[in-house]
Amino acid sequence: MISFPNCKINLGLRILGKRGDGYHNLATVFYPLPVRDVLEIVKSTVNELTVTGTPVAGPPEKNLCLKAWELLRQDFPDLSPVNVQLHKNIPMGAGLGGGSADGAFMLKLLNDKFHLQLSQEQLLQYALQLGSDCPFFIYNKPCLATGRGELLKPIELNLGNYSFLLVHPGIHVNTAWAFSQVSASGGTDSLEEIITLPVEQWKDVLKNDFEAPVMSHHPALQEIKDQLYANGAIYASMSGSGSCLYGIFQKKQLPEIRWPSTYREFKLS
Repeated sequence: MISFPNCKINLGLRILGKRGDGYHNLATVFYPLPVRDVLEIVKSTVNELTVTGTPVAGPPEKNLCLKAWELLRQDFPDLSPVNVQLHKNIPMGAGLGGGSADGAFMLKLLNDKFHLQLSQEQLLQYALQLGSDCPFFIYNKPCLATGRGELLKPIELNLGNYSFLLVHPGIHVNTAWAFSQVSASGGTDSLEEIITLPVEQWKDVLKNDFEAPVMSHHPALQEIKDQLYANGAIYASMSGSGSCLYGIFQKKQLPEIRWPSTYREFKLS
């Protein structure tokens, strides 16, 4: 059985304050986009994970796909081992949620293949145990996210009349470091209200609080954002804590920009 985990971008991201448990309260809008990995599972006698495409750091047992299997095995002791084939296309550590998507899609694959009959609510609870971003990929539709990113409210938002250009420069931004660099946002405008404005009005009001400290440390990211705007982007932003940036353009008006050879570009027209 095969599926195609997709990425997400953050439309705005505000850090509201640090919590007693060490996490931060935040507000953001998750929006799914069709940059995809490929995930296939086959019933086996032992768990195996084979990764192709973009290299994935860390031992296999740390991969969220196998962690998802282990999580379900606790409640379904007869769950068969699986051979997992994962082709990575979504850049890692880019703010696109690729690892979280793989873990959430693995839960859904196991549920379907082995007829576990888990409800969406149950899948959401399992996904939360894998990571704060994972529940979003169970919904996999535009959501306002609060708390540490796990409190999700599906919203009506359709950007299908626009084209997207994603640029990943290959820079790794440590998420824990990025959180240590931001302070609570002073903004009082409601992100849920801002997102209802025309995209043409987002530039001055829809902010990612990570951008200033991360771009100060990695000036190349600011240069990418400037290039996107210089080439006609209606709105451009960093996704999550970086380092991927995206530009939103008028439909089928994506520019040809010459990036350094180490950059990866994804055109979604």
